[in-house]
Amino acid sequence: MTYNWSWDALLQPVATGENSTYLGWVIDGLIVTSALTIAAWLLALLLGTTLGIVRAWPDRGGDVIGAVYVSVFRNVPLIVQFFIWYFVVPEILPTAIGDWIKSIAPMTQVFVMSVLALGFFTSARICEQMRAGIGSLSRGQIQASLSLGFTTLQSFRHILLPQAFRKILPPLTSEFLIISKNSAAASTIGLLELSGQARQLVDYTAQPYESFIVVTVAYMLLNFVILQVMSLVRRRAALPDMMRG
Repeated sequence: MTYNWSWDALLQPVATGENSTYLGWVIDGLIVTSALTIAAWLLALLLGTTLGIVRAWPDRGGDVIGAVYVSVFRNVPLIVQFFIWYFVVPEILPTAIGDWIKSIAPMTQVFVMSVLALGFFTSARICEQMRAGIGSLSRGQIQASLSLGFTTLQSFRHILLPQAFRKILPPLTSEFLIISKNSAAASTIGLLELSGQARQLVDYTAQPYESFIVVTVAYMLLNFVILQVMSLVRRRAALPDMMRG
């Protein structure tokens, strides 16, 4: 069976009556995916850094708490976590809060729950990377800072964390890229990001090859931008001796 290629189909007005073309759907999906990726990344970085510090803190009680958190969010499949955040969490929260969440506009609610699912899932991975980054530093540094009158919190903030962040920038870049690809799972709860738009394009245009090629290019463009941004951050943050090493 021969396949009839028709790139022009993507430039046709959509059949739903919107003032847009099918290519416009791809652009909309790219915007949603980009926003979801950035929001989930910031949440994951904040939570992961905090938990990484807790796990590396001299008090071993924090390590147990962090270990339980990591175990839960790393061992439950991501798609299951999407379903839990979207279907289960609003039902187990206090009634007033659950009703308020359900009253939010559907697309906004799906987006927020997707950010939470991706952010919490990725934060468990960043937590371990941060813990490893701090653990790779000489313990004599914190002892020296304490002897100079620093508190433990000040030692982490001014001495350990700046070095740890520089060490883990490569894996942090990988996590940023992984989030952009894991965002495709958000389509399972109804978010029209790039993957969701791809399926919609196939349904309306009957041109699967063109639809998925365009969406693939959009993913590649997004990941290229992420790589360039993180490469710039790495160059700006690197110390001269680290760059030579």
